[in-house]
Amino acid sequence: METEETARVLNVVPARGLSWEEAKERRSRHGDNELTEKRNVSLIALFLNQFKDFMVLVLMAATLVSGLLGEYLDAITIVAIIVMNGILGFIQEFRAERSLRALKELSAPSAKVLRDGTLAQIPAKELVPGDVVLIESGDRIPADVRWIETNSLYVEESALTGESVPVGKHTEALGGGDVPLGDQKNVGFMGTMATRGTAKGIVVRTGMDTEMGKIADLIQNTETMETPLQHRLEQLGKVLIAVAIGLTIMVVVAGILHGQPPYAMFLAGVSLAVAAIPEGLPAIVTIALALGVQRMIKRKAIVRKLPSVETLGCASVICSDKTGTLTQNKMTVTHVWLGGDVLEVTGDGYEPSGQILSGGQLVDLRQNQMLRRLLQIGVLCNNAHLHEEFPDQKRKSSKGPVKPVYSIKGDPTEGALVVLGAKAGITRHSLEGLYERKGELPFDSDRKRMSVLLQHQGGRLLYTKGAPDVVLEKCAYVLWEGKVIPFTPTLKQKVLAANEGMARSALRVLGLAYKELKPTDREDTPHTLESQLVFVGLAGMIDPPRKEVRDAIVTCRRAGIKTVMITGDHQATAEAIARQLGMLPPNGLSMNGQQLAAISDDELDERVDQVYVYARVSPEHKLRIVKSLQRKGHVVAMTGDGVNDAPAIKAADIGIAMGITGTDVTKEASALVLSDDNFASIVSAIEEGRGIYENIRKFIRYLLASNVGEIMTMFLAMMMGLPLPLVPIQILWVNLVTDGLPAMALGVDQAEKDLMQQKPRPAKENIFARRLGWKIVSRGLLIGLCTLAAFWLTLQENPDSAEGLVKAQTVAFATLVMAQLIHVFDCRSSRSIFHRNPLQNKYLVLAVLSSVALLLGVLYVESLQPIFKTVPLGVKEWVVTLVFAGIPTFLMGFGSVMTTQRRKRRKLVSGYGSKPVVR
Repeated sequence: METEETARVLNVVPARGLSWEEAKERRSRHGDNELTEKRNVSLIALFLNQFKDFMVLVLMAATLVSGLLGEYLDAITIVAIIVMNGILGFIQEFRAERSLRALKELSAPSAKVLRDGTLAQIPAKELVPGDVVLIESGDRIPADVRWIETNSLYVEESALTGESVPVGKHTEALGGGDVPLGDQKNVGFMGTMATRGTAKGIVVRTGMDTEMGKIADLIQNTETMETPLQHRLEQLGKVLIAVAIGLTIMVVVAGILHGQPPYAMFLAGVSLAVAAIPEGLPAIVTIALALGVQRMIKRKAIVRKLPSVETLGCASVICSDKTGTLTQNKMTVTHVWLGGDVLEVTGDGYEPSGQILSGGQLVDLRQNQMLRRLLQIGVLCNNAHLHEEFPDQKRKSSKGPVKPVYSIKGDPTEGALVVLGAKAGITRHSLEGLYERKGELPFDSDRKRMSVLLQHQGGRLLYTKGAPDVVLEKCAYVLWEGKVIPFTPTLKQKVLAANEGMARSALRVLGLAYKELKPTDREDTPHTLESQLVFVGLAGMIDPPRKEVRDAIVTCRRAGIKTVMITGDHQATAEAIARQLGMLPPNGLSMNGQQLAAISDDELDERVDQVYVYARVSPEHKLRIVKSLQRKGHVVAMTGDGVNDAPAIKAADIGIAMGITGTDVTKEASALVLSDDNFASIVSAIEEGRGIYENIRKFIRYLLASNVGEIMTMFLAMMMGLPLPLVPIQILWVNLVTDGLPAMALGVDQAEKDLMQQKPRPAKENIFARRLGWKIVSRGLLIGLCTLAAFWLTLQENPDSAEGLVKAQTVAFATLVMAQLIHVFDCRSSRSIFHRNPLQNKYLVLAVLSSVALLLGVLYVESLQPIFKTVPLGVKEWVVTLVFAGIPTFLMGFGSVMTTQRRKRRKLVSGYGSKPVVR
């Protein structure tokens, strides 16, 4: 709408504003101008919800059984595990829901408003649609506002739209229907910040109706995805319960049918059930994740939700915001055009260190007066300031000087010119004695240029910068090869061609010019002053990509992970950055917000795998993209720093926020925060996540194979009509001591070298995939058979006496324990025990030695022998024990080695005589 129509529709006179009575009536109708929260679940209910998980119910049942058996130590341990997991889950959920509170803090606390023709300052929550508000530089916009007057107004909207530079605002009506947020130049949005100029606007939307309110609603109504780890552990718990109960019933029934006492078989069956369900699994998972978190902190990644560590390991797509994540969010001049030559500028961000090069050679300012003039214009026709700070000065150590941190106060575009000058030693401070500012013709969206009037020893100067086409119109001369010559159409065409070339590379281009004023030139006639200018050159700037990101994207591609850019910035800029980073392949597609809005979810699902860049998108679009990728079976990691990223970050399988530039809203909605804002840290986090998941599989393999071994020992003995090879207390001892320590040590095992050469795991991959189920069953069966063989062989020496049975049971007990402790080293590799150095994991070696010491204590400490029904073993019994304990692991290890050798031979044979491949 035109401004007059807007005022008419909202029934307000812009010169007077609303009356206090009308504002009160509208507030009762529309409510307060604040973001509302859904009714929260009480803290008690949130805590109790942690105990509804299926695995937790299984653990509670195990607690009851252990208590009935008199195994109070087991019962106390399980209760401690349950409570610890409940507290962790409670803390994570409580922190996750703080994102809306962080969003509310972005709202302005107060607003300047016209009421009854008088300017008043009121709490921002009292604003209503129709209120006329006044905005100055530095003000946070208190509601969604339609501008009716603007004076050089620029607004920082990157947190909402992803726009990398402040946006110039105007009052004209916009054409078209569905206009992206970043192109709504006549509207100010709640929570954004005015960086320059002044304005007056009419409030058109308040509270939850604002764009910020829509994001708040998306955050509240976006479901947090269940992580693959949570899903797999729940699946595992159900499988274990069914198998354990079934086998236990069979063991009990078989024993009774073969004449064993029912009560003894019941106790043995219950002990087996407790042993078959690894109640320590949640604790070991938690410990493995917690230790992984500590390692990730050292790699600049802070984990807010434990299961997200593992989720990173199976991420197949990383959706990344551009501004501040893939790029530095610091406008930087990278190219300068002077008299037909293109100069390159090195250096990063706002740090005033870098070089200006021509053909790879450093430009000498003493000889290149054209460059000196261009730098002086950029520095003096400027209102931005470069600030140097030492935030770490208190922590200064003897290691070296504290590195300063540089920031820009003012417009980022102007800041880029200040930094450019500083790289060549030209600063406002160095020019103070030579030039004195006498006046300014400010930049605005109509003029598209800025000029300053300067006094110096030789007289007066006018320095001008602005949009190249606008500046060119005002120029009659050009500085060419060190001389001022007439600006012919041919030379103008060269400048325009250079400007177009820079723009195609997604550079933001400024033209710079000057004029030596005559004594007759009057300062009060801008039109006359800004004419007959001398054109100097062009400065091309961009928010540059982070140096380390390109290598990180290559690593992701090698690991089978697709990287996608999702930004609110312009499509040409996004595509250019994506090409520089190697993110956009030759056949890759890009899509903008309008194209995205025009297609259905089904059409998006068809194209989503081919699109690598999404530009000019809204928060709702980002959410659609994430959900589309998830429907296609991808595990999605979403990174970002702005408020506009928060809903998609919460909906993603794992949300990643930037720690330095990220808003509190984004951090609170995320599962992972990068403390260095470095996209490359995500790759380190993915590697850590993959390693943690493989370690979880290792100890699941170890625990379950050990449990299968225990069950098979008892089951086969009952089927064969033999006496009980293990008594209940021995089964519980093995379950508590032998299983626990080595399994925890596996949780901190080193990753295998080729971890990041493998493709991501499928999102729906079963926990027993990649032959893990076969390894568990085969090793468990072998452990059970060997334990039973050792038992039977020893029993044959004295089959009819009680002493002979106790001795055989002790041998079976020792064989089972030693078989498990040897098998744990096999679990370190997906190949065989011979593939890795068994002494590499020092924690595992210590855990195994501790378990052996505890076993020897049970066998040889006289006071413990009656409790655990054991007797001391001699050399002969130990030979039997160690031989049968080693058979399962070494037999399977040699089998694996032989299989590998056969595969290699087959490859050699099939490749013999074939033609070489020319690459």
